Amino acid sequence: MYLMEFSITPMDQGQSVSAFVARCVELVDRSGLDYRLHAMGTVVEGDLEPLLRLLKQSFEALQSDSERISCSVKFDYRHAKKGRLTSKVDSVEAKVGHSLKK
Repeated sequence: MYLMEFSITPMDQGQSVSAFVARCVELVDRSGLDYRLHAMGTVVEGDLEPLLRLLKQSFEALQSDSERISCSVKFDYRHAKKGRLTSKVDSVEAKVGHSLKK
């Protein structure tokens, strides 16, 4: 199972790009994959092919309005492990000894 963290933004749409980010997050939401949105990107859990398809769809969603798109992507693979969106945070909180801000 993979975790994919990504941030995708149009480079030619001014300072506020939340409407474009929302377009991509809506794709993530409709994908049926488990995800967490945070201030600097989105983390999605799933098999590699659906994650890559989602990344491609995100690019396609922005290409109609943008001539330049920036994307940062990070993958983390761990064999036969599911639920890592929460278990990784839970593990750190257990070591710290209390809940942390999410």
